[in-house]
Amino acid sequence: MSTPEILFAALTDVGRQREHNEDNFLVDKKLGLFVVCDGMGGHAAGEVASALAVRTLHEEIKREADLLTDYARGGAGAARVSKRDILNMLEFAVNRASSRVHAEAAKDEKKRGMGTTLVALLVIGHTAFIIYVGDSRIYLLREGVLEQLTEDHTVRNELIKKRKMSREQVEQIAQKNAITRAVGVYEHAEPDTLVVDLLQGDRFLLCSDGLCGYFEEDLETLGRLLSNPNADAAARSLIDAANEQGGKDNITSVIVTVGDATARDVTRAKQLQLKRETLARMPLFRPLNDREILRVLQVTDVTAFKNGEHVMTEGATGEELFIVLSGTLRVTRGGAELATLKTGDHVGEMALVRSQPRSATVVSDGPSELMVIRRTEFFEILRKEHQLAVKLLWQFLGVLADRLADTSRELGAAKEELAAEDITGDIFEDDDEADRKTLILPEPH
Repeated sequence: MSTPEILFAALTDVGRQREHNEDNFLVDKKLGLFVVCDGMGGHAAGEVASALAVRTLHEEIKREADLLTDYARGGAGAARVSKRDILNMLEFAVNRASSRVHAEAAKDEKKRGMGTTLVALLVIGHTAFIIYVGDSRIYLLREGVLEQLTEDHTVRNELIKKRKMSREQVEQIAQKNAITRAVGVYEHAEPDTLVVDLLQGDRFLLCSDGLCGYFEEDLETLGRLLSNPNADAAARSLIDAANEQGGKDNITSVIVTVGDATARDVTRAKQLQLKRETLARMPLFRPLNDREILRVLQVTDVTAFKNGEHVMTEGATGEELFIVLSGTLRVTRGGAELATLKTGDHVGEMALVRSQPRSATVVSDGPSELMVIRRTEFFEILRKEHQLAVKLLWQFLGVLADRLADTSRELGAAKEELAAEDITGDIFEDDDEADRKTLILPEPH
């Protein structure tokens, strides 16, 4: 599969009510890096913060160019670079930027407390890596559907997520739009990440809140303006639309298009949609929202198995959950066939929470494709995404309860069998205690 060409358009505008533009953006097509930062702080300190954050992030990622190349090559064994390796590099780069901005603020009292939001998109081959802090956003327009990929780090969003208040109550809070995370306010930032498999024709919008704030209740218009095949015209129309509605803040729009915006890869689109739908239908992941499903997908690999190849072996230890995307699996225990697994079925979920011997052998019956989630990466989600962790662990309790109920039913059936009528007396009816002869041998002299 050839790597699609990446096209872009970028514009920034001071807006109609600000004197300084504290937004900064960066486009490095060769590196595949696109960044938007929205600075904050008095005396133009926000402009300093956003510029320094953009520059530092760029420098840190350029230093890791070999890592990006190795990931694109898809090496195996010791040469393999994982998605987690790329995300770790991005997180380090953002925290390095936060440390630099924080140190700069400490030198000048007028800049104390300055900081910046940050959204960054790194495209490597057919994969997009996203990292974000604050309330700037990244949207994805795919197959005519517009989706917000990032979550705002604001008081409003945090309260809604934690269900501390109803949406109506949250809207009454004066500081509901206050940012809860930023780059540079503290030495360390708390970035969130996402990984997205790319499709030909995908279009991303990176923007500051001076743009997306005007489309909060009108995603239809945002999607329509963004879908213009001419990316330069789309970027200009988005800036103009924000200004026409007041332009109360600085406005930045960076549009990134994967290949031809009008192109469609139907086969790959169906594959990616199948992965997402299969995961969403599983009892373990059913309560998750779209962004949380994407978060789980980023730690999911797809592995092909040949006819007769073992997926897992009874008695062996394992740490993977397997989900059938295509094909059929046979499940056996002690040589006896227990079940047949087809598309959407899964096996090995308990390996995600504890290391124990596999209770059955699973073999591919013909060629198959399986989604694989490993315990170490699953724990990474639990550690970083507290709300998501609560949902997942609650669902695991349900899985354990179902298994316990099944075990109780099996034990009950076994107990009934053991309590069946005892016919031993009938079999040995002549062997009565009163008729038994006893011989006492004399003691030896």
